[in-house]
Order: sequence, then C-alpha cells, then structure tokens
Amino acid sequence: MAERTYLPTEEPGLAEVYSFLDAHEGIHGTRVRPRCLLVGENDQVELPAPMYQLLLQVVESLRAGRAVTVAPHATTLTTQQAADLLGVSRPTVVRLIDAGELPAERPGNRRKVLLRDVLDYRERRRAQQYEMLAATAIDIDDEDDPVAVAAQLREVRNVVADRRRA
Repeated sequence: MAERTYLPTEEPGLAEVYSFLDAHEGIHGTRVRPRCLLVGENDQVELPAPMYQLLLQVVESLRAGRAVTVAPHATTLTTQQAADLLGVSRPTVVRLIDAGELPAERPGNRRKVLLRDVLDYRERRRAQQYEMLAATAIDIDDEDDPVAVAAQLREVRNVVADRRRA
C-alpha cells in the first residue's frame, strides 16, 4: 500500500461523522469510548480502540481543514528511516543506539530498530523537553522590576546549563 494524502472537503458525511464523535464526549470533557461498529451487508465487527483513535484523529484533522497523510511503515526501520522519523541525523541515531538509549538489532552488518522503540523514544524525549520547559519557566508581570527579571532569567540559564552538564 502506498502513501496517500486526503484533503479536507465540505462533504456532509464528514460533518455527520464529526457530530457523532462530538456527541459521544463524556461528562466534564472526559471522552467515553463508544462502541463503534463497521457494518457490512450481512455482518458487523466492533472497531478496536486503536482504530477508533486513528479515525478520531483523521476526522478531527479534516474537520479543522488540515490534510491527512496515511503512510504505511515497516515495523523494522533502518537507522536512516529512524533518523527521518525523529528529525535527527543518522549518526545521532547510531550514537543513541551505542549509548543504549535506543534498542537495536544487528542481524548482519546493519543496525535495525523497531518502529515501536523509535516512537517510544520520541515520546520520552518530548516528555523530557516539556518537563525541562516547566522546570525553567518563570512568571513575569508587567509590574516586575526588569533587573529582577533579568536575574531570574540568568538563574534559569544556569540551571539549564547545570542539567546539560550532568
């Protein structure tokens, strides 16, 4: 199966699907997963939770006017494919593998990484980045003294530098 991009349309069917998904929002904004079925002429099958989440994301993106690309990936990637997925260079992926941060197999003379491991690493890295942002954030009001704010910012930079060195 090849990669395919779907563009948002003004079809009424999309609005009906979005309305259906929106109507199944739970109380207080928590989503209660409805029992969704694919219905054929003489049979039906319940949609698994991951497939429901996929359809939900596609519908929400199309509804927001964004195009959606479905691109099948192998479950085993080369270091270059992993690098492309992470948005880093291939040597960086090799360093991550050598440091033990990204598991890999070496069936021959080339390293192979599992797609699940790459996605897990990407989520861990994002969580660390968000934690770092939260830890180094300071509140600034219009009434704050600029000299005091500059001192706070210097302290934050020092904390970040110390963490990088550690």
